Amino acid sequence: MRLPRSLSGWTMAVFGVLAAALGVVGLVAPDALLTVMGFAPVPRGERADGDHTLVFLTASSMAALNMGVYYVLAALADWKPFFRWTVPFRLLTCAVFTLAVVTGRAPAGFLGVGLWEGLGAVVTGAALRYEKRGGERG
Repeated sequence: MRLPRSLSGWTMAVFGVLAAALGVVGLVAPDALLTVMGFAPVPRGERADGDHTLVFLTASSMAALNMGVYYVLAALADWKPFFRWTVPFRLLTCAVFTLAVVTGRAPAGFLGVGLWEGLGAVVTGAALRYEKRGGERG
């Protein structure tokens, strides 16, 4: 079995596995994912005509699954340029999601999604910096 070869690779692999798992949850049990993110699920029979929440959740969940797989594959290849590219965009995602909560576009529970992105970016960035300074030979 192949495992990540660097600390930064491990941060990407963990993030990737979590993203893929949450993507699968969203595809299989969308109401469970909505609840985890702080949204109150609406029973199918009570959805208004034109409510496309489940369509957007399906698209987002599929994107999370794909992204998770990309992250794991990049981790297994120890593709550090990819790791570096993700850091600013994950921080941007953190900022946008946090702003959505602060401005009332999303419930407070959604803040966890932003913090997860931000924390992951900071940990990956710190691991890359540690490795660049020679903290990990390999």
